[in-house]
Amino acid sequence: MTDPPYLDTLGLWEAAAALPEQLSVALDTARDAFDGLGPSDAAVVRTVAAFGLGTGGTACEAAAALTAGRLPLPFWLGHGPEVPAFVDAHTLVFAVSSSGGTEETLAAAAEAASRGARVVAVGGDADGALARLALGAALSWCPAVGRLGSQGGRGTPGAPRARAALGAVTVPLLVALSRIGLVPDCVPSVDAAAAALARRRDALLAPGGAAQELARRIGRTIPLVYGSSGVTAVAARWWKARVNLNAKTPAFAAVVPELTYDELAGWGQGGDVTRQTMSLVLLRHAGEGSRAGDLFEAVRAATEEVMADVLEVRAEGDDDLSRFFDLALLGELVSLHLAAHEGVDPGPAPAVEEAHAGGGRPSPR
Repeated sequence: MTDPPYLDTLGLWEAAAALPEQLSVALDTARDAFDGLGPSDAAVVRTVAAFGLGTGGTACEAAAALTAGRLPLPFWLGHGPEVPAFVDAHTLVFAVSSSGGTEETLAAAAEAASRGARVVAVGGDADGALARLALGAALSWCPAVGRLGSQGGRGTPGAPRARAALGAVTVPLLVALSRIGLVPDCVPSVDAAAAALARRRDALLAPGGAAQELARRIGRTIPLVYGSSGVTAVAARWWKARVNLNAKTPAFAAVVPELTYDELAGWGQGGDVTRQTMSLVLLRHAGEGSRAGDLFEAVRAATEEVMADVLEVRAEGDDDLSRFFDLALLGELVSLHLAAHEGVDPGPAPAVEEAHAGGGRPSPR
């Protein structure tokens, strides 16, 4: 996609459209970067811990969800600098920062390395703080690279490189786990996902396509995005974050079955207000758990009269990896259409930058 007729000073439309190529380039880059990893590393690994915020945090969550049924070890997720007591020489640690400069992730990586953990760093470029940390501590490191659009080269942490690098920092985690022998080879699945997404992209970018229609129906309401345990739970949180960052509007996310034990009761009152202000988006896919369908129907029955609209989105793809990135691309494009409809530039996020401006801290990515 070139030169969209929308305000987009940082090239996020082009970067989003490049996701299929990003997956392929990330696969090749990670295979080279992690050439030194092998089954011998698995002999001492008893737990996996992953640290990340923003796009890096989503990559950690996606890797955990995508390997949950095959990884024979506990996979712990951290979204801050605190390193749990169990992290030691028997822990494989992922430190993921798409910008290469997220302060909390750098602190966690340094602490984990000091305890003798096997730390694998992912993100940024060779000039970034994460790469320098990896070099100084002799850690494995993979850059965040891919076809991210004309503005996707080396730049500031707030540029599209960090915001649009979901594939570039997710795929290396899967490659590392495969190389060590903790999960099956991910290459066929990533290749298939990239090919499927390239075909899907044309339909999603077409005028009047699914992304534009979803954005039209959401309009100025606040989207509440519900997924189910696994990849759509991660995708739901990704949609929420994209709407926040790109459209500069509120959005919220939750997951079944958990929300059916508490949040669902919250729609019993206030329908006169919520009917004017909120839309519900249900993320569905062929691999969801056996009870998910019944729970989504229960959610629809309980909320249909108190929402401006209830929208059901079904992921395309033959496996969880393809379905996850299908939903990730769709959510990104929906958020960009929401921004375009209001004449909002999706790139700059001054509130985020200002929140992390103290001491020159980069925004979390």
